[in-house]
Amino acid sequence: MSNEVPQQAQQQAPQVIQINDEKAVCGYANFCRVSGAPEEMIIDFGLNPQPVGIPTTPIQISQRVVMNYYTAKRMLQALQLTLQRHEATFGVIEVDLARRARPAVQGEAQNAENQD
Repeated sequence: MSNEVPQQAQQQAPQVIQINDEKAVCGYANFCRVSGAPEEMIIDFGLNPQPVGIPTTPIQISQRVVMNYYTAKRMLQALQLTLQRHEATFGVIEVDLARRARPAVQGEAQNAENQD
């Protein structure tokens, strides 16, 4: 047996996918809703003007992405990898608002009252 790499493996070079994003539309969302059908997934994005508690006004959906489940799974893997890298650099992202909120320190509240 030799230690030679097969010729086919030597000829494989990384493939570069060219992307044209000139017509891409950028938006911001703090709300998403995921629904689906047997062959596709639908993800709606919108802006919730009242992100704490139950909204009192309807959330306006501004973008909708429809994709097949294969693309959805590849997107999930890409998002997981990206979030893992971000958390490794900046720390864990806490999605539970109750855990994220800092309790008011009583001394700070009294100082604020005294300054008024």
